[in-house]
Amino acid sequence: MPIKNRFSELLPEITAWRRDFHEHPELLYDVHRTAGKVAGLLRDFGCDEVVEGVGRTGVVGVIKGRTDSKGRVVGLRADMDALPIEEQTGVEYASKTPGKMHACGHDGHTAMLLGAAKYLAETRNFDGTAIVIFQPAEEGGAGGLAMVEDGLVDRWKIDEFYGMHNMPGMPVGQFAIKPGPMMAAADQFDITVTGKGGHAAKPHECIDTTLTAAQIIVAVQSVVSRNIDPLKNAVISVCVVSTDSTAHNVIPQVVKLKGTARSLDPQVRDQLQEGITRVATNIAAAMGATAKVDYERGYPVTMNDEQATDWAIDVAQGIAGSVKTDMEPMMGGEDFSYMLNERPGAYIWVGNGDTAMVHHPAYNFNDEAIPAGSSWYAGMIEARMPAA
Repeated sequence: MPIKNRFSELLPEITAWRRDFHEHPELLYDVHRTAGKVAGLLRDFGCDEVVEGVGRTGVVGVIKGRTDSKGRVVGLRADMDALPIEEQTGVEYASKTPGKMHACGHDGHTAMLLGAAKYLAETRNFDGTAIVIFQPAEEGGAGGLAMVEDGLVDRWKIDEFYGMHNMPGMPVGQFAIKPGPMMAAADQFDITVTGKGGHAAKPHECIDTTLTAAQIIVAVQSVVSRNIDPLKNAVISVCVVSTDSTAHNVIPQVVKLKGTARSLDPQVRDQLQEGITRVATNIAAAMGATAKVDYERGYPVTMNDEQATDWAIDVAQGIAGSVKTDMEPMMGGEDFSYMLNERPGAYIWVGNGDTAMVHHPAYNFNDEAIPAGSSWYAGMIEARMPAA
């Protein structure tokens, strides 16, 4: 199952869709233009059903095969939203909206899945039902959860889910995947340290929140190094420190810390939450201050089903010749995890070539990856639901 000739023919058209999305980036759930164009194209392709507004602004397309006698329903997902970043690519189709850009390649994911949908609607060379899913708000808005909670799985009786993301630094059109955890649970925490503010020249009359916060920042690292099994993955990063003062000579009354905790195992996730809370509150108490910890669980671990991963590898090998399967999981988060929590499936990387990393202002999706990506999406449908 090499790259399908049809996608080479469709490449200029798919590229034009992608670059149009790139010019008009939209954030989180406010993807009305993008979703509207997606829905219009799906109707033009002749999809059997097109539903808008799933999970607020998601779009679902239904493509029935030659027969649905086998009853299998396979979902293919792409994300649509952009990021609040000022673009620095210099391309002629750069973002027309200041402060917003497609810095993660969701424009490419959407275009590749649209290409697959057009091909599947043309050929119908499968027995069963393909569900093409265009999701909003992957970048921190949990759009995947919103679509699941809006009945995505039960309404269309989806049996399996497959998703894809581009990977800078990996050769164009190559694939990488592994069974088990692919991406981390992504949690966040806020720590509010309250003490007694005062003049910096009289620290003995204060309860120094800055010093207390500094001790907490150093100490929370011990949660990973001394509480977590060294053979398991975990990350704690304190990323923001802010106070209620901007003066050089004032010890602030309050210092706020913000950070993230990443894990690949539910038990480790529990340990991180407990450890951060325990260390912060007790360090603050030892310093005479108080610490209030708000820990918010974000996206769960993106967990590839072992059998579904094997199926995804088979299709990817047919396209690329070989697949990288010895990759390490990544500690970034991905809300496709909510769909994989509902049904078995797999998430795969496709190479984007020698480009800037995602979430960088100079990043750009590589249009040369489109034929491989669209072929894999379509290939998963034909492989999982082969025509009699």
